[in-house]
Amino acid sequence: MPGHDRAKNVIEIYADRESMSRAAAELFARRAGEAVRTRGRFIAVLSGGETPRRMYALLAAQPLEGSINWKNVHVFWGDERCVPADNPMSNERMARESLLDHVPIPPDQVHPIRCEKSPHRAAVRCEKFIRSFFERGDPRLDLVLLGLGENGHTASLFPGSAVLEERERWVAEVTVPGQDVARVTMTAPLINLARMVVFLVSGSLKSRILHDVLEGPRDTARYPAQLIQPEHGELLWMADREAAGELHSSTIT
Repeated sequence: MPGHDRAKNVIEIYADRESMSRAAAELFARRAGEAVRTRGRFIAVLSGGETPRRMYALLAAQPLEGSINWKNVHVFWGDERCVPADNPMSNERMARESLLDHVPIPPDQVHPIRCEKSPHRAAVRCEKFIRSFFERGDPRLDLVLLGLGENGHTASLFPGSAVLEERERWVAEVTVPGQDVARVTMTAPLINLARMVVFLVSGSLKSRILHDVLEGPRDTARYPAQLIQPEHGELLWMADREAAGELHSSTIT
């Protein structure tokens, strides 16, 4: 049934971005180990933006790099701007430069979203691949990393956009008013099938929106991040002290 066993928000606050990034990298490594031991592979979804960059760098360095069985890791992206892979705006480029180019992950286990030529065809192709990748039943992504925009968006789920109403598609194209670059994004129905979703939120500029998303009224058209509620998984918010500055203490676990 919709809403059954939905995850509750768990919120962890860290002194600064560095300590938050280290905790997130350690969580990634720990989850990777557990997934490989129990299911034979670890399926991670990476986030774009600046906040996870330091986390990725820590994963690419010792001791964490050597603790992960990279040959059993598969990597996807939660969303992508429809630009060439070498464009500075590309989420893929950021992840490769900070993480993937420095670890022994097999190239055919890196699954970027390539959408510069046709966002719609790319979305259809990406969803078809995800369905075939999991072969049977619903996909259970092991770990989905997400950020939080100052306007309440996450992945490329933007306030007021049609994709917020999506119930069937797992991947969709997105056009953002006022932006020239189209995007392709995983939708809330797919993300909410994950075993664990982690939001990384850093900096004082995010304090108001973090408060509104977690403590304000439910308004998913205005705050799309509120759509993320894993059905049978865990939901963790990791924030530094600046980002958490407007949260009430009763919210923080």
